Amino acid sequence: MSDMRRNSFKQTNNGFTLLEILIALALLGILATALYGTYFSLIKGREAANEGMEARRELRATLDQLRRELNSALYNKNNKKLHFSIEDKDIFGKAASVLTFTAIVPPQAGGQVVSDQADIRYEVVEREKKLILARQAKDLYYTAIAPRYPQMENIEGFLVECRNGDKWVRSWDTAINNVLPNEIRVTLRVMEGDKVAEYTTLAAPKMKQP
Repeated sequence: MSDMRRNSFKQTNNGFTLLEILIALALLGILATALYGTYFSLIKGREAANEGMEARRELRATLDQLRRELNSALYNKNNKKLHFSIEDKDIFGKAASVLTFTAIVPPQAGGQVVSDQADIRYEVVEREKKLILARQAKDLYYTAIAPRYPQMENIEGFLVECRNGDKWVRSWDTAINNVLPNEIRVTLRVMEGDKVAEYTTLAAPKMKQP
């Protein structure tokens, strides 16, 4: 009887076998992979959400700035420095309007103050097959060259239209029309997921002069 107890005691103290250790390590590896995969998916999702929020803020800020500036567009046929024009262009088959106009603008802190009127230009430039909306603005009566800087990156199109009667047209020039349009529509196209989304703002110049 004592021999049987000793044999039983020896069997229960043999420890883990190599096969059991390998199985345990395999299960641990599977569990760790699943946990790390979930963690990195959450991190990636959070980064994508943050990037999306930042892109929407940039989009809203750009459209709001365009609306304010176009509402303050200034033209007088007796002053050759004052103008408004839209050129209908495209890049890679995507709308790439060129918008140039003069407008009343607030003074910039620390900037060269000459007048409250600015010559503003928006245009789409291509860099490494990506479209960037660039902005350039300078005081109308200050001759220094103004830098052009990216207003918004990775866009899918920039379209500016003017209402001409009952129709929206993609070209306008005060040198020909001799008047500002009554209404201006600006459309920015951006990628959202795998689709192109359009965001639009409307402006109506209020600074018209005879």
